[in-house]
Amino acid sequence: MSNENVIQVERLTKTFGNFTAVNAISFEVKKGEIFGFLGANGAGKTTAMKMLIGISKPTSGEATIAGFDVYKHAEDIKKNIGYMSQKFALYDDLTVKENIAFFGGIYGLSRKIIKEKSKHLIEELGLVDVANKLVGALPLGWKQKLSFSVSLLHNPKIVFLDEPTGGVDPITRRQFWEMIYKAANQGTTVFVTTHYMDEAEYCDRVSIMVNGKIEALDTPKKLKAQFKVEHMNDVFLKLARHTE
Repeated sequence: MSNENVIQVERLTKTFGNFTAVNAISFEVKKGEIFGFLGANGAGKTTAMKMLIGISKPTSGEATIAGFDVYKHAEDIKKNIGYMSQKFALYDDLTVKENIAFFGGIYGLSRKIIKEKSKHLIEELGLVDVANKLVGALPLGWKQKLSFSVSLLHNPKIVFLDEPTGGVDPITRRQFWEMIYKAANQGTTVFVTTHYMDEAEYCDRVSIMVNGKIEALDTPKKLKAQFKVEHMNDVFLKLARHTE
C-alpha cells in the first residue's frame, strides 16, 4: 500500500426529494489498500458506490476516482475501474469462455490478449472442465469468483465490489478474500461493501455508515480499541445504538 490517494471524497451527498441517502461523507483511499465500506442494509453504501463509479450524479460534494472527477469524467472513471455488482453480473446464457471474451471486448482488449487472459484465468480458477458450459449452470461460489476475475481483466487501478460474498458458503468466502488479497498485493485498490461485520477484520481500514453518514473510520484494530470491544460486530452495534 502506497501513500498515493486513488479515491478522494469530500462531503459527498445524494438526496432523493426530501430523503438524504448519503449525507456529506468524506474519506480517502490509498493505492493498494483494501478499504471496507460497511453498514447495515439501507445505510447508503450502494448509493455512495454508484456515485463513485460514475453511474449516479452526486447532489453535492466532491470526489475524484483514479484522478478523474465524478462530475466531469464519468466515462474515464469507468475505463479505469473494475466493478462487481451485488447481483451476479455475468450472462447465464453464455459459456465461461464466451463471458470472458465478451467482457474483454467491452474493456477494449485485443483478441490476442483476451485469449491469453482467458486461458490463464480458466486454469487459475480450476474451470478447465467447465469452460464451455453455460455460466448459469455453475454453483454460486464459482460464479462469484469468475465475476471478480472478469472485473480485473483490464488491470483496473481500482475494483469496486458490492456485497461480493452475499449468499456463499464460508469456505467460498475465505477463498474469495484470498483473491482480494492477491489483487491488492499486485497494486489494485479494493473498495468493498459488505454487511458481514467479521469481514471488516480482513480490511486495511474500514468506514462504518449509519443512516447515510460515516460514523467511524479507522483500522479494525484501532476501532476495536476505541470502542473497547473485541469484535467489529460489537463496534457496529455500539454505533447503531448511539445514533438511534
